[in-house]
Amino acid sequence: MTQLPLAVSLGDPAGIGPEVVGKCWDHRSRFGLSPFVAIGDPRSLAAVWDGPIVTIEDAREVDSAFDVGLPLWPIAAAERDVPGCPSVAGAHCSLDALELAVGLARSGTAAAVVTGPVSKEQLYRIGFAHPGQTEFVAERCGVSPANVVMMLAGPSLRTVPVTTHLPLADVPAALSISLIEARGRAALRGLQRSFGIAEPRLAVAGLNPHAGENGALGREEIELIIPAIEALRAEGWHVTGPHPADTMFHAAARARYDAALCMYHDQALIPLKALHFEDGVNITLGLPIVRTAPDHGTAFDIAGNDRADPRAMAAAMRQAEASVAHRAAGRG
Repeated sequence: MTQLPLAVSLGDPAGIGPEVVGKCWDHRSRFGLSPFVAIGDPRSLAAVWDGPIVTIEDAREVDSAFDVGLPLWPIAAAERDVPGCPSVAGAHCSLDALELAVGLARSGTAAAVVTGPVSKEQLYRIGFAHPGQTEFVAERCGVSPANVVMMLAGPSLRTVPVTTHLPLADVPAALSISLIEARGRAALRGLQRSFGIAEPRLAVAGLNPHAGENGALGREEIELIIPAIEALRAEGWHVTGPHPADTMFHAAARARYDAALCMYHDQALIPLKALHFEDGVNITLGLPIVRTAPDHGTAFDIAGNDRADPRAMAAAMRQAEASVAHRAAGRG
């Protein structure tokens, strides 16, 4: 349990972020959540949730307010958003909320950042120059995006993609020994620091079917992946592979590693979402602060219909608390 509150940005005000955050407060005891402060437009909450709100502008007020109502640090959008109808004004609001949440964590006023889902399409319309929130948070923390890693975590599986938002045709050219090695090292260190695993085990997926069949189905395993694995092993890490991706994710296989390093976006996210669609968490490794997010998007199609499931947001909050605790304990 953390003494400082979590800073939770609501994400796009027209998405399901406000609804799931409100529901997390409703079920705070059942979900086992510590105090948190929501950051965003009060109107976006009122449009989808009828619970009590306590407006604050000092994180020290969160603890006393939390059992009275949802503590909210207000950021008003220029225009009121309609659930399911994203806008440029909403994009500005979501970016301002994210900026404030990161600032609170960096200043030591909040224990960690939990980010609600945003619309990249709308953010790009206002000049957002980052591939996603991960890279934005890294920049604000003074960390090169090359040194941070996106991990998707659920109760029985953790995956890390080496490449993320690339067309599949561009993945082979984007892979390199140094990139695979850097992503693997960051994942291993993150398992130590944020999950308290003293001697983490990393399983590395091949790129091609059957992990290349010794070159018969592609040479990326031989020329790129195996050299990276050998480099990590030489540093003393427990790393196995390359494994055929189609045999890595059944229960017996998952028991043999703490995280899977995957070569591209869907190779990492499909098994995670198949197993943990309702409670998957996105955690950014390599930052000086803890940042997590629910592993789902804005879901504009169901926003405002009281259909959003809060379990992934609750899981992101619990993971943030756990990572803060592991870091404080100095494990790894």
